[in-house]
Amino acid sequence: MGRSASVSLSLLSLGPEIKVKCYNRYFVNGYMFHTEEYGHGRKIYNNGVCIKGSTCSEFEVDYCNKLEEVIELQYHSEHNKVFLFKCYWYYTIDREIRVDSHYSLVEINSKVRLCNVNDVIVFVKQCQQVYYTHTPSFRKDRSRVDWLSVLKTKPRGHVEVVQDENEDIGVGDDVFQVSELVEPY
Repeated sequence: MGRSASVSLSLLSLGPEIKVKCYNRYFVNGYMFHTEEYGHGRKIYNNGVCIKGSTCSEFEVDYCNKLEEVIELQYHSEHNKVFLFKCYWYYTIDREIRVDSHYSLVEINSKVRLCNVNDVIVFVKQCQQVYYTHTPSFRKDRSRVDWLSVLKTKPRGHVEVVQDENEDIGVGDDVFQVSELVEPY
């Protein structure tokens, strides 16, 4: 086993191969993601991406945007593949994000994107799917026309089971759920 681990590490140390593959859709974590270009004009938009991030303060920040590219890197072996999403993130600090305290609805200014173009790649396993809609009051208040509501979606194939403390669950009541699905579509 030590020999195979050292071979794998040496292959990884060579870096990825020069050729990369790009996809226009990808299924991961129970979500079907489409690139923004592929999803343009379709009835269902699956290009919203959200990842958990943190700032230098005690607050956590979710970074959101639309999927630009799905990239597959291969590391000199069939078994060493890495899938990445390329996204240019919306600026989610201070004046460019609003959280409605009554509905817990998050709104972002869609015209402002992060200036740092070096942070556009994330691992697909980090991503959660969201979709964007105009804020309900944008028709009344024209100053909110550039603002989008961010709504998180639930993954397909995952079942949430709410259990009562007093309820006794038998062996036959377990729900089978696949924890991860990572396959190119």
